[in-house]
Amino acid sequence: MNYENYDPFFPDQPVVDLYLPIWAKLSSFKSKPAFIWAEDGPLVQFSLITYEELNSSAQCISSELLLSLRKNDTVLVLCSPGLEFVEVIFGCQRAGVLAVPISPPHPSFSSGNWYHLLRVVSQTRPKVAIAQREYIKHVEKYVARSSNKKLSEALKKVRWISTEDLKGKKMKMQVENGYNGCNADDVYLIQYTSGTTAIPKPVLVTAGSAAHNVRVARKAYDLHPNTVVVSWLPQYHDCGLMFLLLTIVSGATCVLTSPNTFVNRPRIWLELISEFKGTCTPVPSFALPLVLKRGHAVTATVNNPISMLSLMNLIIVNEPIYNDCVEEFVEVFRPFGLNPLAISPSYGLAENATFVSTSWRSSSFDKFSTYKKLLPSARLDEDHVDIEILVVNEETNEIVEDGIEGEIWISSPSNAIGYLGHPSLTQQVFNATLKNKAGKCYVRTGDRGVVEGEQRFLYVTGRCSDIIKLSNGQEIHPHYLETLTYNSCPNFLRGGCVAAFEISEFKYTSVVVVVELQSKGKIESDMFLKQICEGIRKTILKEKGVGIGLVVLVEFGNVPKTTSGKIQRWLAKYKFMKSQMNIIMQMKFDNNGNIQSTMQKIMQIGKKEAKKGKKVLIVEEEEEGVFFAPTNRTLKSSL
Repeated sequence: MNYENYDPFFPDQPVVDLYLPIWAKLSSFKSKPAFIWAEDGPLVQFSLITYEELNSSAQCISSELLLSLRKNDTVLVLCSPGLEFVEVIFGCQRAGVLAVPISPPHPSFSSGNWYHLLRVVSQTRPKVAIAQREYIKHVEKYVARSSNKKLSEALKKVRWISTEDLKGKKMKMQVENGYNGCNADDVYLIQYTSGTTAIPKPVLVTAGSAAHNVRVARKAYDLHPNTVVVSWLPQYHDCGLMFLLLTIVSGATCVLTSPNTFVNRPRIWLELISEFKGTCTPVPSFALPLVLKRGHAVTATVNNPISMLSLMNLIIVNEPIYNDCVEEFVEVFRPFGLNPLAISPSYGLAENATFVSTSWRSSSFDKFSTYKKLLPSARLDEDHVDIEILVVNEETNEIVEDGIEGEIWISSPSNAIGYLGHPSLTQQVFNATLKNKAGKCYVRTGDRGVVEGEQRFLYVTGRCSDIIKLSNGQEIHPHYLETLTYNSCPNFLRGGCVAAFEISEFKYTSVVVVVELQSKGKIESDMFLKQICEGIRKTILKEKGVGIGLVVLVEFGNVPKTTSGKIQRWLAKYKFMKSQMNIIMQMKFDNNGNIQSTMQKIMQIGKKEAKKGKKVLIVEEEEEGVFFAPTNRTLKSSL
C-alpha cells in the first residue's frame, strides 16, 4: 500500500470507516464538525455532527442492523439528503452490510417516478429498506391501496426500518476486539450509474477500491484536516457520495445542502463558501452558467457579502468542460476573491468508484491549454504510480497516437468489479485487454478523449454512444450542436436543456435537435417560433457545416436529464420517437435547407398511446437490451 498521508506516523487505512474511530479518539478532532447541514429558508438553519458523534452513531446503527441482518446482506437506503443519510451510510459500512443508496421517489409514486425504485428492488433484492418513519407510513398506505401490483408486491417483500428506530436507542460503545465491518475485498456499495447513455446500471464497488479512490483524490486536490468542503451534489452516488468519504479520509469538515436547494436558489452555494470559508467545492459544469444567470446578485446584497478568497479548489465535473463558460465565471467572481488557479477540471465515473483524474496542480500557470474549446481533465505526464489512463481505438483495441481521438480506458485499484446480474457486460466493460498484450485488464469508460501537448493533457470530448455520424463520413459530438443551438437564441431557449441525436428514416439519416423554450407565460407568435427554428439551423450550418434535418421546440421540462444534470440523449430520442413530448413546433428541412414541413401544435405526452389504452412514459428495459436482473442472491456468481 502506498502511504501518501501527510503524517507518516498515521498510516492509511484499507477501508474508509476505519478512519472514523481514529479521529474520534483524538482530542483535537473529537469535537470537530465532520459534517454541517444547511437548510434554506428565510434564515438559513444549520445543524452539525462531530467526528465523535458520527463514530458513535455509526456504531449504534451498526449494532442495530446486526440484530436482524448478517454481514454482506443488502440494505436499500432511501433517506432524504442530510446528516441522517451520512450516519446511515457509515453505519452500514461499520456493520459490513451492502448499501444501495438511491434518491427516494415521492411516496405517491406517480408520474413514472417509481420505475427506478422497482428496478433497484428487483435487481438488488434488499433484505431491509431504511427511510424516515413518515416516509414509511406513506409507503404502507400506498401498498394497502395501490392497484400497481408490480410495485406493491416488490415493496411488501422488503422489511422497513425507520432512521428514528436505528438511532433512537442509546447504546454503550462496545470495546472492539478488532474490526468486524467491511474488509477491503468486500462489496460494500451498489452505486447506480447516472443513466446518461442508457438505463442506470448497478455497479459493484468494494470497500478497498472506494478507499483507494478517495485517497488518490485527497492527494490530487491536496486536501487535509484544515480543508472545508462545500457540496450540494446528490449524496447517493458519484461525486456527491465520494466527497462524504473524502471528508473522513482527509479529517476535513464538509458543509452540505441539497441539490433542490441549489437549483431553487443558486446563491446559497456562494453564501456557504463565504460563511464557512470553504476551500474546496465540487460542481457540475452546468452550475456555472446557472449561477451567472440567476444566482450571483453579488453587488446588490450587503447583509450576506460574497467572498471566494478562501477557495483553493473549484472542482468542475460533468464533462465536456467548455473553457468559455469557466472563463466567464472567473471574470465575474475575480473581484470577489476567486483565484483562477483554483479551477480544477476533473473526470470521473461510477465504474471507477468515481474519481479518475484532475488537471489541477497547486503551483500552476494562469490558463489551461484548450482543445476545440474544451478544458483538459488530466495530465498524463505526471507519475501516477498505480493508475494508467489510455486512449484506445475502440474497434481495434490498440493505443492511438497523441492527437487522435479514441475511447478512454483506465486501469486502477479504484476500478469497480462489475455490474450486478450481467456477467457478459461485466466482461466487456471491466475486463478489456489491449491487442497483443495479455495480462492487464482495463475499464472501458465509454467516453471519448484525446491527448494533446507536451504535458500530455487529456481532453474528454464526449460519449462514444452519442457520436453523430454525418452523411459525408465525418463524426461530431452532439454537445457542440447543442451549445450552438442555445447560443442562437439564448433569451428564449433554456440553457442545458437541448438534446441532439440522429434518426434514420427510409435509409436516410437525419440530425435532430430538441430544445426547450423558456416558460415565460404566453407562447410567442407562430412566425417568431419559425424564425427560432430557422435560426438554429443556420447557426449550426455556418459554424459546423452540419445541416440539421429537424428542429423541435418543446415545453419546459421535456428534455430528460440525470439527477446530476446530464442530458439523456438516448431517452430524449426514445420519447421523441414514441410521441411522448409536449411539442410546441417542429420544422423539417431538406438537404438544401428548404422547409419541407412545419407541425405547429402542442402534442400532449402520450396522447396517441393513451387513446389506445396503452401505458406510456416507460422505457422497456428488455426492448433496449439492457435489463439487469440477478439470477440468484450470490454477488460473485452474478458477475
